[in-house]
Amino acid sequence: MKRRKVIAAAFAAAAMIVAAACGGDDAAEEVTEETEAATEETTAPAEDYSMVKAAVVYITTPGDQGWTYMHDLGIGYMEEQLGIEVTRLELIPEGAEATAVYDKLARDGYNLILGTSFGYMDPMLEVAAKYPDVCFQHASGYKNADNMGNYFGAMEEARYLSGIAAGAASTSGKLGYVAAFPIPEVLRGINAFTLGARSVNPDATVQVAWTSTWYDPAKEKEAAESLLATGADVLGMHQDSSATGEAAKEAGAKWVGYNSDVRAADFPDTWLTSPVWNWGPHYVKLGKDVAAGICDNSSYYGNMADGMITLGTFGSSVSQETQDLIAEKAAAIIDGSLLPFTGPISDNEGNEQIAAGASAALGDLLGQSYLVEGVIGSAKG
Repeated sequence: MKRRKVIAAAFAAAAMIVAAACGGDDAAEEVTEETEAATEETTAPAEDYSMVKAAVVYITTPGDQGWTYMHDLGIGYMEEQLGIEVTRLELIPEGAEATAVYDKLARDGYNLILGTSFGYMDPMLEVAAKYPDVCFQHASGYKNADNMGNYFGAMEEARYLSGIAAGAASTSGKLGYVAAFPIPEVLRGINAFTLGARSVNPDATVQVAWTSTWYDPAKEKEAAESLLATGADVLGMHQDSSATGEAAKEAGAKWVGYNSDVRAADFPDTWLTSPVWNWGPHYVKLGKDVAAGICDNSSYYGNMADGMITLGTFGSSVSQETQDLIAEKAAAIIDGSLLPFTGPISDNEGNEQIAAGASAALGDLLGQSYLVEGVIGSAKG
Protein backbone atom coordinates (compact mmCIF):
# COMPACT_ATOMS: atom_id res chain seq x y z
CA MET A 1 0.00 0.00 0.00
CA LYS A 2 1.33 3.43 -0.96
CA ARG A 3 2.07 6.10 1.64
CA ARG A 4 1.45 9.81 1.55
CA LYS A 5 3.23 12.14 3.95
CA VAL A 6 1.28 15.36 3.48
CA ILE A 7 -2.44 16.02 3.77
CA ALA A 8 -3.69 19.04 1.88
CA ALA A 9 -7.44 19.01 2.46
CA ALA A 10 -9.03 22.44 2.72
CA PHE A 11 -12.64 23.07 3.59
CA ALA A 12 -12.49 26.84 4.00
CA ALA A 13 -16.11 27.30 3.01
CA ALA A 14 -17.22 25.08 5.86
CA ALA A 15 -15.06 27.03 8.29
CA MET A 16 -16.82 30.25 7.30
CA ILE A 17 -19.97 28.95 9.01
CA VAL A 18 -18.39 29.90 12.33
CA ALA A 19 -18.15 33.56 11.42
CA ALA A 20 -21.59 33.55 9.79
CA ALA A 21 -23.18 31.94 12.84
CA CYS A 22 -22.03 34.94 14.84
CA GLY A 23 -23.40 37.43 12.33
CA GLY A 24 -26.68 38.15 10.57
CA ASP A 25 -29.08 35.76 8.89
CA ASP A 26 -28.18 36.99 5.39
CA ALA A 27 -24.51 36.20 5.92
CA ALA A 28 -25.36 32.76 7.27
CA GLU A 29 -27.62 32.05 4.27
CA GLU A 30 -24.92 33.11 1.82
CA VAL A 31 -22.22 31.02 3.48
CA THR A 32 -24.51 28.01 3.77
CA GLU A 33 -25.12 28.10 0.02
CA GLU A 34 -21.37 28.37 -0.66
CA THR A 35 -20.65 25.53 1.76
CA GLU A 36 -23.22 23.25 0.17
CA ALA A 37 -21.75 23.94 -3.26
CA ALA A 38 -18.22 23.29 -2.04
CA THR A 39 -19.30 20.09 -0.31
CA GLU A 40 -21.00 18.81 -3.46
CA GLU A 41 -17.88 19.56 -5.48
CA THR A 42 -15.28 18.11 -3.10
CA THR A 43 -17.13 15.05 -1.81
CA ALA A 44 -19.02 13.84 -4.86
CA PRO A 45 -18.82 10.04 -4.75
CA ALA A 46 -16.89 8.19 -7.43
CA GLU A 47 -18.53 5.34 -9.28
CA ASP A 48 -17.57 2.63 -6.84
CA TYR A 49 -15.96 2.55 -3.38
CA SER A 50 -17.15 -0.94 -2.52
CA MET A 51 -13.51 -2.07 -2.17
CA VAL A 52 -13.34 -0.03 1.06
CA LYS A 53 -14.17 -2.29 4.00
CA ALA A 54 -14.13 0.01 7.01
CA ALA A 55 -14.68 -0.42 10.74
CA VAL A 56 -14.64 2.09 13.59
CA VAL A 57 -14.08 1.36 17.30
CA TYR A 58 -15.80 3.55 19.91
CA ILE A 59 -15.04 3.95 23.63
CA THR A 60 -18.69 4.85 24.38
CA THR A 61 -21.83 4.92 22.23
CA PRO A 62 -23.30 7.64 20.00
CA GLY A 63 -25.93 8.01 22.70
CA ASP A 64 -23.45 10.04 24.73
CA GLN A 65 -24.34 13.01 22.48
CA GLY A 66 -20.69 13.97 22.79
CA TRP A 67 -17.37 12.64 21.51
CA THR A 68 -18.64 9.37 20.05
CA TYR A 69 -21.81 11.01 18.78
CA MET A 70 -19.83 13.46 16.66
CA HIS A 71 -17.55 10.73 15.30
CA ASP A 72 -20.63 8.74 14.37
CA LEU A 73 -22.09 11.70 12.50
CA GLY A 74 -18.80 11.83 10.57
CA ILE A 75 -18.95 8.10 9.84
CA GLY A 76 -22.52 8.51 8.63
CA TYR A 77 -21.38 11.27 6.29
CA MET A 78 -18.62 9.00 5.00
CA GLU A 79 -21.14 6.24 4.33
CA GLU A 80 -23.41 8.65 2.48
CA GLN A 81 -20.65 10.14 0.35
CA LEU A 82 -18.89 6.88 -0.54
CA GLY A 83 -21.90 4.59 -0.68
CA ILE A 84 -20.42 2.11 1.80
CA GLU A 85 -21.46 0.62 5.13
CA VAL A 86 -19.06 0.99 8.06
CA THR A 87 -18.97 -1.57 10.88
CA ARG A 88 -19.25 0.04 14.33
CA LEU A 89 -17.99 -1.50 17.56
CA GLU A 90 -19.11 0.30 20.72
CA LEU A 91 -18.04 0.32 24.37
CA ILE A 92 -14.64 -1.24 23.67
CA PRO A 93 -12.29 -0.70 26.66
CA GLU A 94 -8.79 0.64 26.14
CA GLY A 95 -5.94 -1.83 26.55
CA ALA A 96 -5.84 -5.57 25.90
CA GLU A 97 -9.45 -5.84 24.77
CA ALA A 98 -8.89 -3.13 22.16
CA THR A 99 -5.82 -5.03 20.90
CA ALA A 100 -7.91 -8.17 20.44
CA VAL A 101 -10.65 -6.24 18.64
CA TYR A 102 -8.22 -4.62 16.19
CA ASP A 103 -6.54 -7.95 15.52
CA LYS A 104 -9.86 -9.62 14.73
CA LEU A 105 -10.95 -6.81 12.43
CA ALA A 106 -7.71 -7.11 10.47
CA ARG A 107 -8.10 -10.90 10.23
CA ASP A 108 -11.68 -10.44 9.08
CA GLY A 109 -10.51 -8.48 6.05
CA TYR A 110 -11.16 -4.87 6.98
CA ASN A 111 -8.76 -2.60 5.09
CA LEU A 112 -9.55 0.66 6.94
CA ILE A 113 -9.70 0.44 10.73
CA LEU A 114 -10.41 3.55 12.81
CA GLY A 115 -9.97 4.02 16.56
CA THR A 116 -11.43 7.02 18.36
CA SER A 117 -10.00 7.05 21.88
CA PHE A 118 -6.57 8.16 23.10
CA GLY A 119 -5.94 4.87 24.90
CA TYR A 120 -6.40 2.91 21.67
CA MET A 121 -3.10 4.25 20.33
CA ASP A 122 -0.66 1.58 21.55
CA PRO A 123 -3.01 -1.36 20.90
CA MET A 124 -3.50 -0.12 17.34
CA LEU A 125 0.23 0.38 16.81
CA GLU A 126 0.90 -3.18 17.99
CA VAL A 127 -1.68 -4.67 15.64
CA ALA A 128 -0.67 -2.47 12.69
CA ALA A 129 2.80 -4.04 12.75
CA LYS A 130 1.24 -7.45 12.12
CA TYR A 131 -0.92 -6.39 9.16
CA PRO A 132 1.10 -4.12 6.83
CA ASP A 133 -1.57 -4.19 4.12
CA VAL A 134 -4.29 -2.82 6.40
CA CYS A 135 -4.66 0.93 6.93
CA PHE A 136 -5.06 1.98 10.57
CA GLN A 137 -6.08 5.49 11.64
CA HIS A 138 -6.12 6.76 15.22
CA ALA A 139 -7.97 9.82 16.52
CA SER A 140 -6.25 12.03 19.14
CA GLY A 141 -2.92 10.19 19.27
CA TYR A 142 0.58 10.96 18.06
CA LYS A 143 2.21 7.65 17.07
CA ASN A 144 2.59 6.60 13.44
CA ALA A 145 3.73 3.58 11.45
CA ASP A 146 4.06 2.84 7.74
CA ASN A 147 0.39 1.83 7.71
CA MET A 148 -0.91 3.93 10.62
CA GLY A 149 -1.75 7.61 10.66
CA ASN A 150 -3.42 9.80 13.23
CA TYR A 151 -5.84 12.70 13.10
CA PHE A 152 -6.97 15.37 15.50
CA GLY A 153 -7.70 19.08 15.52
CA ALA A 154 -6.97 22.47 17.05
CA MET A 155 -9.88 22.42 19.48
CA GLU A 156 -7.94 25.02 21.46
CA GLU A 157 -9.15 27.58 18.91
CA ALA A 158 -12.83 27.04 19.70
CA ARG A 159 -12.01 26.52 23.39
CA TYR A 160 -10.52 30.02 23.45
CA LEU A 161 -13.68 31.46 21.88
CA SER A 162 -15.93 29.59 24.31
CA GLY A 163 -13.79 30.99 27.13
CA ILE A 164 -14.68 34.50 25.95
CA ALA A 165 -18.37 33.61 26.29
CA ALA A 166 -17.73 32.15 29.75
CA GLY A 167 -15.64 35.07 30.98
CA ALA A 168 -18.20 37.59 29.79
CA ALA A 169 -21.04 35.68 31.45
CA SER A 170 -19.41 35.37 34.88
CA THR A 171 -20.33 37.93 37.51
CA SER A 172 -18.23 36.39 40.28
CA GLY A 173 -15.11 35.92 38.17
CA LYS A 174 -15.02 32.31 39.42
CA LEU A 175 -15.28 29.69 36.70
CA GLY A 176 -15.13 25.93 37.07
CA TYR A 177 -13.98 23.19 34.68
CA VAL A 178 -14.88 19.50 34.89
CA ALA A 179 -11.99 17.60 33.29
CA ALA A 180 -11.35 13.95 32.48
CA PHE A 181 -7.61 13.18 32.58
CA PRO A 182 -4.48 15.39 32.83
CA ILE A 183 -3.19 14.62 29.34
CA PRO A 184 -1.97 17.31 26.89
CA GLU A 185 -5.26 17.42 24.98
CA VAL A 186 -7.23 18.21 28.13
CA LEU A 187 -4.64 20.58 29.63
CA ARG A 188 -4.49 22.47 26.33
CA GLY A 189 -8.27 22.88 26.38
CA ILE A 190 -8.36 24.15 29.96
CA ASN A 191 -5.59 26.62 29.17
CA ALA A 192 -7.22 27.94 26.00
CA PHE A 193 -10.56 28.32 27.81
CA THR A 194 -8.82 30.25 30.60
CA LEU A 195 -6.93 32.50 28.19
CA GLY A 196 -10.18 33.32 26.42
CA ALA A 197 -12.00 34.03 29.67
CA ARG A 198 -9.23 36.27 30.98
CA SER A 199 -9.07 38.21 27.70
CA VAL A 200 -12.44 39.75 28.66
CA ASN A 201 -12.35 39.22 32.43
CA PRO A 202 -8.67 39.65 33.43
CA ASP A 203 -9.10 38.64 37.06
CA ALA A 204 -11.13 35.52 36.32
CA THR A 205 -9.99 32.18 37.73
CA VAL A 206 -10.79 28.68 36.52
CA GLN A 207 -10.87 25.91 39.12
CA VAL A 208 -10.44 22.36 37.81
CA ALA A 209 -12.11 19.22 39.14
CA TRP A 210 -10.67 15.96 37.77
CA THR A 211 -12.94 12.94 37.29
CA SER A 212 -10.51 10.32 35.90
CA THR A 213 -13.16 9.19 33.43
CA TRP A 214 -14.29 10.19 29.96
CA TYR A 215 -17.90 9.21 30.54
CA ASP A 216 -19.48 8.80 33.96
CA PRO A 217 -22.46 11.12 34.42
CA ALA A 218 -22.61 10.57 38.20
CA LYS A 219 -18.94 11.46 38.73
CA GLU A 220 -19.16 14.37 36.32
CA LYS A 221 -22.17 15.84 38.09
CA GLU A 222 -20.53 15.40 41.50
CA ALA A 223 -17.43 17.22 40.25
CA ALA A 224 -19.57 20.02 38.81
CA GLU A 225 -21.46 20.40 42.06
CA SER A 226 -18.18 20.66 43.99
CA LEU A 227 -17.12 23.55 41.75
CA LEU A 228 -20.47 25.31 42.12
CA ALA A 229 -20.12 24.98 45.90
CA THR A 230 -16.91 27.03 45.75
CA GLY A 231 -18.77 29.91 44.09
CA ALA A 232 -18.27 29.18 40.39
CA ASP A 233 -21.08 30.68 38.34
CA VAL A 234 -19.95 29.37 34.93
CA LEU A 235 -18.73 25.85 34.14
CA GLY A 236 -16.70 24.45 31.27
CA MET A 237 -16.03 20.77 30.65
CA HIS A 238 -13.98 18.12 28.87
CA GLN A 239 -16.38 15.21 29.33
CA ASP A 240 -18.80 13.25 27.18
CA SER A 241 -22.11 13.63 29.02
CA SER A 242 -24.34 16.59 29.83
CA ALA A 243 -24.05 16.03 33.60
CA THR A 244 -22.08 19.28 34.03
CA GLY A 245 -24.93 21.13 32.37
CA GLU A 246 -27.50 19.43 34.57
CA ALA A 247 -25.64 20.58 37.68
CA ALA A 248 -25.34 24.13 36.31
CA LYS A 249 -29.02 24.22 35.45
CA GLU A 250 -30.05 23.14 38.95
CA ALA A 251 -27.83 25.82 40.46
CA GLY A 252 -28.88 28.57 38.07
CA ALA A 253 -25.35 28.80 36.66
CA LYS A 254 -24.15 28.99 33.05
CA TRP A 255 -22.15 26.37 31.21
CA VAL A 256 -20.13 25.68 28.08
CA GLY A 257 -20.54 22.26 26.46
CA TYR A 258 -18.14 20.21 24.39
CA ASN A 259 -18.07 18.06 21.24
CA SER A 260 -21.51 18.96 19.90
CA ASP A 261 -24.18 21.58 20.47
CA VAL A 262 -27.19 19.26 20.33
CA ARG A 263 -27.80 19.89 24.03
CA ALA A 264 -28.44 23.59 23.48
CA ALA A 265 -32.18 23.02 23.15
CA ASP A 266 -32.31 21.27 26.53
CA PHE A 267 -30.65 24.15 28.39
CA PRO A 268 -32.11 27.31 26.81
CA ASP A 269 -31.35 29.61 29.75
CA THR A 270 -28.02 28.24 31.00
CA TRP A 271 -26.28 27.18 27.78
CA LEU A 272 -23.60 29.56 26.44
CA THR A 273 -22.02 27.71 23.49
CA SER A 274 -19.83 24.71 22.69
CA PRO A 275 -16.64 23.85 20.79
CA VAL A 276 -17.75 21.39 18.08
CA TRP A 277 -16.04 18.71 15.96
CA ASN A 278 -16.72 18.08 12.27
CA TRP A 279 -15.09 14.74 11.39
CA GLY A 280 -17.01 13.91 8.21
CA PRO A 281 -14.79 15.42 5.48
CA HIS A 282 -11.67 13.77 6.90
CA TYR A 283 -13.37 10.38 7.06
CA VAL A 284 -14.39 10.75 3.43
CA LYS A 285 -10.80 11.60 2.55
CA LEU A 286 -9.46 8.51 4.36
CA GLY A 287 -11.94 6.26 2.56
CA LYS A 288 -11.01 7.70 -0.82
CA ASP A 289 -7.33 7.19 -0.02
CA VAL A 290 -7.81 3.50 0.72
CA ALA A 291 -9.84 3.07 -2.46
CA ALA A 292 -6.85 4.53 -4.33
CA GLY A 293 -4.42 2.15 -2.60
CA ILE A 294 -3.07 4.83 -0.25
CA CYS A 295 -2.71 4.74 3.53
CA ASP A 296 -1.97 8.23 4.78
CA ASN A 297 0.44 7.69 7.66
CA SER A 298 0.91 11.39 8.45
CA SER A 299 -0.46 13.35 11.40
CA TYR A 300 -3.43 15.48 10.40
CA TYR A 301 -4.30 18.41 12.68
CA GLY A 302 -7.44 20.11 11.46
CA ASN A 303 -8.57 23.56 12.56
CA MET A 304 -11.19 26.24 12.17
CA ALA A 305 -9.76 27.31 8.83
CA ASP A 306 -10.37 23.90 7.24
CA GLY A 307 -13.68 23.31 9.00
CA MET A 308 -12.82 20.45 11.33
CA ILE A 309 -13.32 22.76 14.33
CA THR A 310 -16.31 25.05 14.76
CA LEU A 311 -18.13 26.89 17.51
CA GLY A 312 -21.70 25.86 18.19
CA THR A 313 -24.97 27.63 18.84
CA PHE A 314 -25.12 30.56 21.25
CA GLY A 315 -27.51 30.47 24.18
CA SER A 316 -30.06 33.21 24.72
CA SER A 317 -28.00 34.80 27.52
CA VAL A 318 -24.96 35.48 25.32
CA SER A 319 -25.19 39.19 24.51
CA GLN A 320 -24.93 40.47 20.98
CA GLU A 321 -21.84 42.41 22.02
CA THR A 322 -20.17 39.16 23.11
CA GLN A 323 -21.28 37.37 19.96
CA ASP A 324 -19.82 40.15 17.84
CA LEU A 325 -16.52 39.99 19.72
CA ILE A 326 -16.35 36.22 19.28
CA ALA A 327 -17.09 36.59 15.57
CA GLU A 328 -14.22 39.05 15.28
CA LYS A 329 -11.82 36.74 17.13
CA ALA A 330 -13.01 33.71 15.13
CA ALA A 331 -12.26 35.51 11.88
CA ALA A 332 -8.79 36.40 13.17
CA ILE A 333 -8.12 32.79 14.13
CA ILE A 334 -9.24 31.58 10.72
CA ASP A 335 -7.05 34.08 8.84
CA GLY A 336 -4.10 33.30 11.10
CA SER A 337 -3.73 36.72 12.70
CA LEU A 338 -4.77 35.43 16.14
CA LEU A 339 -3.01 32.47 17.74
CA PRO A 340 -4.48 31.82 21.22
CA PHE A 341 -1.17 30.60 22.63
CA THR A 342 0.84 33.78 22.04
CA GLY A 343 3.01 35.10 24.87
CA PRO A 344 3.62 36.32 27.36
CA ILE A 345 2.09 33.25 29.01
CA SER A 346 3.12 31.91 32.41
CA ASP A 347 1.95 28.78 34.15
CA ASN A 348 0.09 28.78 37.44
CA GLU A 349 3.34 28.24 39.32
CA GLY A 350 4.82 31.50 38.01
CA ASN A 351 7.11 30.06 35.33
CA GLU A 352 7.22 31.71 31.92
CA GLN A 353 6.14 29.18 29.31
CA ILE A 354 5.78 31.35 26.21
CA ALA A 355 7.79 34.56 25.83
CA ALA A 356 6.20 37.87 24.88
CA GLY A 357 5.46 37.99 21.16
CA ALA A 358 6.22 34.29 20.63
CA SER A 359 3.63 31.69 19.70
CA ALA A 360 3.68 28.05 20.73
CA ALA A 361 4.79 25.60 18.04
CA LEU A 362 2.47 22.71 17.26
CA GLY A 363 4.80 20.23 18.94
CA ASP A 364 4.75 22.28 22.13
CA LEU A 365 0.97 22.43 22.06
CA LEU A 366 0.66 18.68 21.56
CA GLY A 367 2.97 18.06 24.52
CA GLN A 368 1.56 20.74 26.80
CA SER A 369 2.05 19.67 30.41
CA TYR A 370 1.23 22.76 32.47
CA LEU A 371 -1.74 24.88 33.46
CA VAL A 372 -1.68 28.60 32.75
CA GLU A 373 -1.87 31.45 35.22
CA GLY A 374 -5.42 31.82 36.44
CA VAL A 375 -6.12 28.08 36.68
CA ILE A 376 -6.61 26.66 40.16
CA GLY A 377 -5.48 23.05 40.14
CA SER A 378 -2.61 20.74 39.33
CA ALA A 379 -1.48 19.66 35.87
CA LYS A 380 -0.85 16.23 37.39
CA GLY A 381 -4.50 15.70 38.21
